[in-house]
Amino acid sequence: MAALTRRWNDLADGNPLVRFVDTCLRGAAQVLLQNNPLTGLLILIAVGWGAIDNGLPRAAVGAVVGLVVGTVTALALRVDPASWRQGLFGFSPLLTGIAVPTFLADRPLMWLYLVFGAAATTVVTLALNAVLTRWGLTALTFPFVLTTWALLLAAYQFDRFVVTTRLPPRLPGGQAAAGGTFDWDLVPTFLRGVSQVFLIDSWISGLLIVVALLVNSWWSALFAVVGSVGATLLALWFGADGASLDKGLFGFNAVLTAVAVGVVLHRPGVLVTAYTLFGIAFTLVVQMAMATFLGPLGIPVLTGPFNVATWLLLLPGLRFAATSSPERVE
Repeated sequence: MAALTRRWNDLADGNPLVRFVDTCLRGAAQVLLQNNPLTGLLILIAVGWGAIDNGLPRAAVGAVVGLVVGTVTALALRVDPASWRQGLFGFSPLLTGIAVPTFLADRPLMWLYLVFGAAATTVVTLALNAVLTRWGLTALTFPFVLTTWALLLAAYQFDRFVVTTRLPPRLPGGQAAAGGTFDWDLVPTFLRGVSQVFLIDSWISGLLIVVALLVNSWWSALFAVVGSVGATLLALWFGADGASLDKGLFGFNAVLTAVAVGVVLHRPGVLVTAYTLFGIAFTLVVQMAMATFLGPLGIPVLTGPFNVATWLLLLPGLRFAATSSPERVE
């Protein structure tokens, strides 16, 4: 494996087309804060499988389009070459590329909207990083969140678009938020919590994503699973909506928080693990609060709770040992 990796890296260094493909694959991996092209390839396969399995193949196409458009836009804007090579301008546009065809009806103009949104996500990434670096933070996936919220809210005002989030605008408390049935098939539910990072409802995709993480970092794979399991069980204990639980919708933000706080931004250890477990619970509470706040607007929380929770967990500047891992450098 090491020899194959070296050969691929040498090929990428010497061939501009291969270098671009390598950068895009790293961009796919950076959704989960990894810097590994093989991890990115497996993630794209997982997204493709889940999209087709969900009867929404255009989401897989949108992922690739968003990834390529975002990466090209960053190159055209002459961003920092080292950051570009690590795929740091591809992961948020990839998510935007999945979200647009997932939440808007399939019409020709939707694809133009997607391309515009992916390019805009890269610009928003640059803008947010310019602001957040003053506090020692990075934008994480918030450029995807902010851009997608804007795209969906704007789409309500255009006759050429139909929003299909299945979240009709309503006031908090207008009807019970909890309800539905939970089938207690726990392992698939936990894996769906991983796949929902990419808006995919598929336990097979979740399993593939865990394997993708194992390729680069077994710590990241472990903490991703812990994040999904912890948040799902806590939501179940608190009496969250059973149908949403079954789809893994209460696990995916905690997956990202667990990987970021527990592995990438700190060296794993006892104290860091305890703080990460707290962060998992905190992320769930933030997610539910944001769902209540955004309910009247009829738009999903996306990975907003992960961003807010992780920023708040990092801002105190607690003196954990910083990670020495090269998985992701921003």
